[in-house]
Amino acid sequence: MMDIKQLASQWKAVVVALTGAFGASILTMIIGTILYDWSTVAATIPPLIGGVVSTALMTEGLKAEGLTMYLALPVAMYILQSFVGYPLVSFMLKKEGTRLLKEYQPRSQNRLNEKTQEETKQPKKFIKVSSQYKTSAFVLAKVAFVGLLAMGLSQLTNEAIDSSICALILGVVGHQIGFLEKNVLNQANVFNWLMYGLMAYIFSQLNTVTPQILQGIIIQILILLLLGVLGMFIASSILAKSMKMSTAMAFATSLTALCGFPSDYILTSEVIQHLTNDKQQRDYLTDHMMPKMLVGGFATVSVASIIIASIFLKLL
Repeated sequence: MMDIKQLASQWKAVVVALTGAFGASILTMIIGTILYDWSTVAATIPPLIGGVVSTALMTEGLKAEGLTMYLALPVAMYILQSFVGYPLVSFMLKKEGTRLLKEYQPRSQNRLNEKTQEETKQPKKFIKVSSQYKTSAFVLAKVAFVGLLAMGLSQLTNEAIDSSICALILGVVGHQIGFLEKNVLNQANVFNWLMYGLMAYIFSQLNTVTPQILQGIIIQILILLLLGVLGMFIASSILAKSMKMSTAMAFATSLTALCGFPSDYILTSEVIQHLTNDKQQRDYLTDHMMPKMLVGGFATVSVASIIIASIFLKLL
């Protein structure tokens, strides 16, 4: 779970990423509904903006509504977005990294490091948990407690607010006050297992989908995916100058919707390693690009996609 202070310090990246997600949704809806029916478009937009969680929400919602003929759409979008997103993110980061290296001044690095250390200081927590209670079982119990609270809060609103959104809000608050640790599922050593389980659940929803159905939707998915990417580019390009970001960096930040963590971290690291062998230059590039990519990925995949999925579930 990302700290609120980290989000605040990179507010420009958050704005650009969310605007890109909004642009992708709007353009895909406008043109997509001209080309295809509403259910097709609605089933693909949340996975386009987000990752495995929004995909799971959409497949579950489609099945609940009896729209089994559309079950393959969110899964196909989730799979194909990586083939488009990864090369684009890498290309944009290389372009931004090359630009930054031309402006690189070694003397400014010490001041930048001091500023980074100041920004990354851990805020004081209201709740302090003894290290003896930081076991996997206890951490999971706290996560389960937050999940139950989220479900209860959603029921109090007659499910006007989806439980996943409640869980997101309570998770941020819980981390901020010290109840939940940073990267809580990783600390409990269950993150990968949960992701595997969630992926297995998603693909299990395809038991009614035939190869013929999959073959028939590939073109639809690619067109909607390209519309979404175009929407991200237009929206991020418009904001880039006002946010004092290059078009390449703004677009890359928006494109985190197509990869998310840890892919955004891996791609950024690989690009930096490729661009230079100098440690100071690598640190310089990391300080400039990595926070924007990580925060952008959190804003789109962890926040925007869940909210968008919750909205579209009610519009199916």
